[in-house]
This record gives sequence, C-alpha cells and structure tokens, in this order.
Amino acid sequence: MSQTTSPVPGPAAGQHFPGPAGPPSAPPVAAPRMVRQRRRRPGLIALSVALIAVGGLSGAVLYTSSGHRTSVVVVARDVPIGAQITQTDLTEASIALDPAVKAVKASGEKTLIGQRAAVDLKAGSLLSPSEVTRQTLVGPTETLVGVSLKPSQLPASPLSAGQKVLIVSTPDPNAAAGSKSSSGADVPPATLSATVVKVGDPQTGTGTVTVDVAVPAGDGPALAARVATGNVALIVASRDGN
Repeated sequence: MSQTTSPVPGPAAGQHFPGPAGPPSAPPVAAPRMVRQRRRRPGLIALSVALIAVGGLSGAVLYTSSGHRTSVVVVARDVPIGAQITQTDLTEASIALDPAVKAVKASGEKTLIGQRAAVDLKAGSLLSPSEVTRQTLVGPTETLVGVSLKPSQLPASPLSAGQKVLIVSTPDPNAAAGSKSSSGADVPPATLSATVVKVGDPQTGTGTVTVDVAVPAGDGPALAARVATGNVALIVASRDGN
C-alpha cells in the first residue's frame, strides 16, 4: 500500500515570518568628545617667571633704599661766589645718598652759616664741603676800598662778590685838553685790577651804587683819592681775571 506525501505549503508571496526571539538591540553610543589639551609654551612660562623675579627684586631695592635715606644740606637759592652764607640760603632734603657723593650732612648745617661760597651755588643743588670757605675775599696784602659809582659808570649787568673787575681812571673834565704822549698819541687811561667784595643797594633817586673792592694795599690810597673826584668807571674783566 503506497503512501502519498503532501507537499508542505511554503509561505505565500510577500508573507514573512518572524525570526527567533532575541534581546532588544541597544541604542547607538555617541563617540566621546576629545578633550583639547592646552599647549604649553616654555618661552612664555620663562618670561613670566623672569617678570615676577624682576618685580620682586625692584620691590626689595626700593624697600632697602627707602630705609637708608640721609638728610643732607641743599642750596635753597642762588648764592654768588664770595657771598656770605645765611640761614635762608640753605635747606634740608632726605635722599638715598651714594657713598661716592660728597655732601654736607644736615647735622653740619650750622657750621656753614657765616662761611663764604667758594663757587657760584645754584638753588636745588647738593652742597659739597669744597664749595664753601672761611677765607675772605680780602687777602693779607690787600685793602678794601669803597667805590661810589653812578649808573653810567658801571655795567648794567649785576655784579657779584668774587667777580674780577678793572677800575678805570676817566678824564677830568676840568683838566686841560686830553692827555697826549710826546708823539701826540692818546695815552690810555690808567686801570687797576680789583675784586668785588660786596655790592651795595642803589640809592633812591640817583641810583648810585657803592661797590667794595679789594686792591693791592699800595694802590688803595691812590684809588680812594681818585674815587673822591668821581673820575672813575668800573668794567668787568674776564671770569678768570686774565
């Protein structure tokens, strides 16, 4: 007896069967973000360290300097050479003083009063011991003569103590015709070198000024006699007296 096998029907066209059951698929994982590393610059780091060190050093120097200040004498106003130094000519200042700078300490200010300026002292400058002297402008072989002069007999520029001048004998208007030599040439006026010691204040009305000058002792009497006649004039010589 024969058996007949019936074909197993296949899936119809377009028909799908589910596959075997399995675990559900996980959602896609996002890629991790790359952390951008900061790039180090050795040169910039070295520069920063150097600036910090310089700042610290400057602060240390400033602190050290401010802690080692010295009170010194400073010229308060201009003082001409030869003039006596007074209290109002000086003041004090506190500065960081270099050991190489020779300056008069404030503690020695009183010893300067009454001394004379050995050079022209300028306002605002430090006073050095070598810039003052106890010597007067009248030497042991000199004499002091007061010369009274009208404005037309002296320069318009102010005179100062220590300045080198020439006292010129001017012609006497009451004398005979001008001085002539045997050859008929004009005789140059007599002159006398002198040093200004003090300049007086102009007189009210006339403007006449008395200038004290130091001259050699042997020439003092003759100069005084000439000054009494009024026949003199004063001119300024070169700074070094040549």
